[in-house]
Amino acid sequence: MSAFEEDHSLQSFAFHTTPHLVFEPGSTARLAAIAGRKLGASVLFVTDPGLRRLGLCDAALASLTQAGHSVGVFDAVEADPSLDTVLKAVEAGRSMAATGVVGFGGGSSLDVAKVAALLLGSGEEIDGAWGVGNAKGPRLPLVLVPTTAGTGSEVTPVSIITVGAEEKRGVSSPIILPDIAILDASLTLGLPPAITAATGVDAMVHAIEAYASKNANNNPLSKMLARQALQLLGANIEKAVFDGGDVDARGAMLLGSMLAGQAFANSPVAAVHALAYPIGGTFHVPHGLSNALVLPHVLRFNAPDAAQLYAEIAADAFPDLAKEQGSQGRCAAFIEALAALSKKLGMQTRLREVGIGEEHLAKMASDAMKQQRLLVNNPRDVSEADALAIYKAAW
Repeated sequence: MSAFEEDHSLQSFAFHTTPHLVFEPGSTARLAAIAGRKLGASVLFVTDPGLRRLGLCDAALASLTQAGHSVGVFDAVEADPSLDTVLKAVEAGRSMAATGVVGFGGGSSLDVAKVAALLLGSGEEIDGAWGVGNAKGPRLPLVLVPTTAGTGSEVTPVSIITVGAEEKRGVSSPIILPDIAILDASLTLGLPPAITAATGVDAMVHAIEAYASKNANNNPLSKMLARQALQLLGANIEKAVFDGGDVDARGAMLLGSMLAGQAFANSPVAAVHALAYPIGGTFHVPHGLSNALVLPHVLRFNAPDAAQLYAEIAADAFPDLAKEQGSQGRCAAFIEALAALSKKLGMQTRLREVGIGEEHLAKMASDAMKQQRLLVNNPRDVSEADALAIYKAAW
């Protein structure tokens, strides 16, 4: 029997991802050539007002209109998009008899585009699509163009929407994976340092949680992708933050984000995200920063059960950690390096620094317990008391 057979039992798994990827600076100027035939004559273009105002959409829109497509722009997507926004996008698509959808922007715009394509194509009601595997489909043809290197939404079968004042619900189904993802690093050159940092750390969290996920579908492909993602992200995040015009660093971050997205799309994330959601949903802290605020504290909590896993990936993100001896020491050094990275990138590192009072922590812990679809993937079981202790450590 080989060492591999002794130490590894290959379990059954399924792996879904976007079937067609284009990685090319400036490629959005060729949107019609890349995706026009798939999108059809009438295209709903989903984005946010900031990108529209900055002119980042112009080349993509010009490509479509010059090729003869009728384009309707829905540019009202906000951070942590609401169900009302999704339904307005669907209404815009119906009014123009859309034949295809383009999502252009950060994770919020891509999430709205995914659900809009689903509801427009299938005619189903959103209330029947929430949850895992409940979307019926079919959806309209869908092309996603990320403008941040963080969410990996262009290769994930998940859309997160805010329902009511602060509840986040997800649609999770391979049906909402796009037909084509276009990775154009030139679109990310203008990202401010704070957004670059937060989205970059978000992508690192995706890779870390995917690698250590105890989900039954954790698999060799996701682990390989997570490690490659950490190598790209760890080597380039500081350069991208402090020298935003470096297109190679920007491209590496975009590719790393996508690889991390492929990893966690198939080996789902866990307690970092579960505890981040109340921070974003209640206090409107950007998602990447919400993750960063709890990341080291969740990993310290997980370390008794996950030290070996964290030790395996430590040197992917931080090559200097290869000299650390023993899994416990390397795990601890990895967690400290992640905490130091956030500080070095100029991010807030304490919950109190983003306006969260100590009196809010108990409700946040209670709210985090609603994210059981994520908590079940965590390497160590998390109780409400554990969540509260993690928040106190992060406060």
